[in-house]
Amino acid sequence: MDKLEFYRDTIEKILRRHADMPYSYGEIDEHVIIDRDRNHFLLFDVGWQQERRVHGCITHVQIIDGKIWIQRDGIEDGVTEELLEAGVPKSDIVLGFQPREVRPYTGYGI
Repeated sequence: MDKLEFYRDTIEKILRRHADMPYSYGEIDEHVIIDRDRNHFLLFDVGWQQERRVHGCITHVQIIDGKIWIQRDGIEDGVTEELLEAGVPKSDIVLGFQPREVRPYTGYGI
């Protein structure tokens, strides 16, 4: 399996695992939205928490130029550690949600 397919499969497995975890409150469904052609992977919530509508992106991951860019990470413990455990090197993970000038100090890719 080439690197791109490994990254795609790894991201999808991680997000699906999170989507399968039931919410302990509210009537909220989690959806994994994947565009493999453009390398976008989203974990998305839709539902109701009492009287409040819940609808939004929890996590957005992209593959850009062979690196995994975490654009948004709303997963409680973060998706980064799970990527590392799956075998993705730190140098191939970019914390896109961090300001550009901070990224060199994160220990991850830039």
